[in-house]
Amino acid sequence: MDSIDIKIFFTGIEEWVYAGIKPHNSLMKSMLIHGETFPEYEGVDMAIIGLSEYRGAANSEGAEQAANEIRRKLYQLKKGSSGTLKIADLGNLSPGITPEETHLRIKEACQMLIQQNILPVLIGGSHDMAFGQYLAYEDLEKLVSVVSVDAFLDMEDEKELPDNQRHIHKMLVHEPNYLFNFNLLGYQSYLTDANAMAVLERFYFQAHRLGQMREDIKESEPVIRDADLLSFDITAIKGADAPGSVRAQPFGLTGEEACQLCWYAGLSEKLSSVGFFEYHPGLDDSRKTTASVIATMIWYFIEGFYNRKKEQSFASNDYKRYIVAMPSEPATITFYKSTLSEKWWMEVPHPEEKNSRYGRNFMVPCSYSDYLTAVEGELPERWLNVYAKLF
Repeated sequence: MDSIDIKIFFTGIEEWVYAGIKPHNSLMKSMLIHGETFPEYEGVDMAIIGLSEYRGAANSEGAEQAANEIRRKLYQLKKGSSGTLKIADLGNLSPGITPEETHLRIKEACQMLIQQNILPVLIGGSHDMAFGQYLAYEDLEKLVSVVSVDAFLDMEDEKELPDNQRHIHKMLVHEPNYLFNFNLLGYQSYLTDANAMAVLERFYFQAHRLGQMREDIKESEPVIRDADLLSFDITAIKGADAPGSVRAQPFGLTGEEACQLCWYAGLSEKLSSVGFFEYHPGLDDSRKTTASVIATMIWYFIEGFYNRKKEQSFASNDYKRYIVAMPSEPATITFYKSTLSEKWWMEVPHPEEKNSRYGRNFMVPCSYSDYLTAVEGELPERWLNVYAKLF
């Protein structure tokens, strides 16, 4: 699909969003923006796509300006220290006749961008729009790993419930199946059905409780580093920091922790799309605090992106190799530590006959704690989960 085709999906950004932004060092001054004309985005690194589709959510009347409210805060932030930015804001994606048609429009726009090595940044819309984001990978002929940051699992299987509470189930049962891994970050146990969590475990997918993340948020970095796409439901952020959500909760991530996760996502060289969903301007406070939090999260994502290390292959001098002898099968586990970023990976073997399907997944992002676990003679949980999938 070429660049001319997607223009018909987009409307320009209203002038009130950026009127009055004068400072030359504001982020807006470093971006290509769809005002009166569609931007010439070829060659940019990332493209912002605004969404106004909320039919998949309950009680969402008046949320259509979510993307513009986020933009108004984002545009005013100061440009970071990352040199020249190559970012285009394509404007707002017009909803389809049905939410399913909107999914397909998101799929087509994101797929076209990813194929051109442009990272889509989706803002606004209900969380079920992440299903359209996922569909963008359907024709790319590779397995993908998904990370969802959410207080809820959104895996209900009851048709009378809103789509934004069921979209993960749709993702799991979608055919063709190209989902290799799924991780849920920041869920709260009292908001999550135990049977649904058991289904995740049967697929060897992982869920990470809010309290578990709080013990050491750095342990979330390898999870995010393994993702092809990230969807962030702002309901995962506590209501005091982000009140502008229909399902805002008294407990959750802080705004600072959400920004830390976005920094990790930006740094990840594997990540190729990101979405920020479930913002409702009508429920925000008078200062639009939630829009400010989301804008700052995007700022950290951009900063992380422009600080990517562009590390070479594991056979290069960019990595140190550590071989750990184990007391039983496997006889050894091989770890790699980057000399540039100090990040860790571990090698997981897989059956020869499955190389063509799983070959890209055998190098698993991990942490120093996984290495210490292996040194103590135990198999790291990350290693076990991937090994189970390969068989």
